[in-house]
Amino acid sequence: MSCVLLVGAALLMPTTQEFEVKRIPVALDLEKLLPNLSQLDFIEEVETTRAPIFSREIAPGDTLGSLFSKAGIDHQTMYKVLEADLEVLALDTLMPGNRIQFWDNDAGELQKLELYFNAARQVVFSRLDDGSFEVKDIITEGVWQNRIIGGEINGSFYLSAEKAGLNANEIQRINNLLKTKFNFARELRAGDTFQVLMNDQFIEGVPTGNTEVQGVTINAYSRNVSAFQHSDGNFYDENGESLAPAFQRIPLKRKYRLSSHFNPKRKHPITGRVRPHNGTDFATPIGTPVVAPGDGVVTMVKNHAFAGKYVVIEHDNKVRTRYLHLSQFRVRKGQRVKRGQVIALTGNTGASTGPHLHYEFHVNGRPIDPMKANIAEAKVLPKKQLQEFQQIVSSRKMMMSFG
Repeated sequence: MSCVLLVGAALLMPTTQEFEVKRIPVALDLEKLLPNLSQLDFIEEVETTRAPIFSREIAPGDTLGSLFSKAGIDHQTMYKVLEADLEVLALDTLMPGNRIQFWDNDAGELQKLELYFNAARQVVFSRLDDGSFEVKDIITEGVWQNRIIGGEINGSFYLSAEKAGLNANEIQRINNLLKTKFNFARELRAGDTFQVLMNDQFIEGVPTGNTEVQGVTINAYSRNVSAFQHSDGNFYDENGESLAPAFQRIPLKRKYRLSSHFNPKRKHPITGRVRPHNGTDFATPIGTPVVAPGDGVVTMVKNHAFAGKYVVIEHDNKVRTRYLHLSQFRVRKGQRVKRGQVIALTGNTGASTGPHLHYEFHVNGRPIDPMKANIAEAKVLPKKQLQEFQQIVSSRKMMMSFG
């Protein structure tokens, strides 16, 4: 019986012949089988990868002019890049540690310029056929991870928070959030505790340095205070009461005519090219006071070849505002401003077609229409939003208890 099974198995096993590969020549008309590559719009010419002609990590004392000069790029080309930079104003924000790289083409002209701020953000300028440049602001969301910090007061809040693992910028943000509700110098004493919930950004496992405060509680002997960030980007206490004066939609003391709306596909009035209009223009006489729409810190006071005199404010709710073509500054870089405070006077500086204020409203680094933005204009959250906020607070307090 076993012999029969062995014979049957042998008959069922594949033979060497069955595995032999047989190649049969077939005539193929490739011209008919393959599409006409020259007619495919999505096929782009592949260029040989070039090494940058100049690459440098920004160091203290570097200027834009010196960097272009070291790269062998003339001033005329630099001004074309500055014109494109009007959309993002990235060149003015370069800091030590950032990287700048230049590439040329076969004619020895600047073909591409790349600014590397961190793994989450790069800005690339690319040469167009007419010799002008387009700009792309590349923002990568990455992965955000929570970090819980807890500590006990031993000395000042600053030293105690630093010892617990917070850096100077994070401590300053917490101080700015709570300083109208809590006196850190007078109300804290040794033994009081604090908990902080941070959110840190990572790109492929590497921290970018971008962080945000999501919640903070101070458990003092006299009383407890807290601040939690809502989905609208603003901070409220546990009862849903705003920790900062409500944002105002227009950075002017009264309404003026809108001469140009936010439009990502607008044709530029001077160059005629389709370029995004990342802000809203108000037709104002020269010298009209411009006010801060909310509390924040002035991070830029500059004079730009195309933006003219301009100011940038970083607010505490993930919002950055910009004001272009000004005639006078009324603030300085690093200054803390309050809602309604005069920061500048309108003008007609830079590449401007007439007296006006160009106002930009950025959320998480991206420009949006300030006239349609979800701005917290109420002092207390409405009932429907309050329920959502209380769920957020409950979840975050539970996380923070582990710190």
